[in-house]
Amino acid sequence: MKKEVKTVVYDDELRLEAYRFEGIVQPFPNHFHEHYAIGFVENGTRELSCRNRIYSIKQGSILLFNPGDNHACVQSDDGTFDYRGFHISKETMLELAKEVTGKRKLPGFSQNVIYDEEASCYLRMLHEMVMKGTGDFGKEETLLFLISLLIQHYGQPFESCIPDCRQEILKACEYMEEHFMERIYLDQICRYVGLSKSTLLRAFTKSKGVTPYRYLETIRINAAKKLLSEGMPPAEVAISTGFSDQSHFTNYFNQFLGLAPGSYREIFSERNGEDE
Repeated sequence: MKKEVKTVVYDDELRLEAYRFEGIVQPFPNHFHEHYAIGFVENGTRELSCRNRIYSIKQGSILLFNPGDNHACVQSDDGTFDYRGFHISKETMLELAKEVTGKRKLPGFSQNVIYDEEASCYLRMLHEMVMKGTGDFGKEETLLFLISLLIQHYGQPFESCIPDCRQEILKACEYMEEHFMERIYLDQICRYVGLSKSTLLRAFTKSKGVTPYRYLETIRINAAKKLLSEGMPPAEVAISTGFSDQSHFTNYFNQFLGLAPGSYREIFSERNGEDE
């Protein structure tokens, strides 16, 4: 079987992360990101669930995830999966949107899986330039053309992509976002929002597409990414983000990102050293 190869590069000029996964068989559990994820399938077939819909993705599929879009994927045959993609923070996307639309307003993608030959060309070209460390303005130009195309054909106001939530669900999210570094119990959240456990679990999962516990773990992983990018050792990150131990943290991080925490930290180590 083809060996799994996972490569991640952070581009300082564009302020985004580029991923390339080759020969992947690992499933990814239901989760969400605080950032945008844009990518394309080079080879393989997978079943993707996103926002309560099921897709069959294959070579040529372009994936568009807004911040907060819950999604999971698993191999649908005995083969492997090759994928290239970008993670773009909300802050970077705001600047890109301002450049291409004149308005500093987050876009929202109306579709999660598309097939667009022109967008595929831009994606592949941009990804190769980032991976090679290209430094000329052609790289930024290609990114702006890509974002312009996606917003023009598949964009809508970001708020329209966020499902309506009852006030209790919003309060539950706020509670977990404020206390994720602590050991949280389900009855604590229920008392805070004024719902029974069974009602909270049903309502939260229907609204967010993930369970409250998965939501909490995702918040912790996103916080861990930030700390790792700043150079904090994985053992300290595990403690700082509320995981019971480093082994638990490492397992979850690898499930969510397909990388070990130490490998993710190394992406930024050289850049942080240059900044000191």
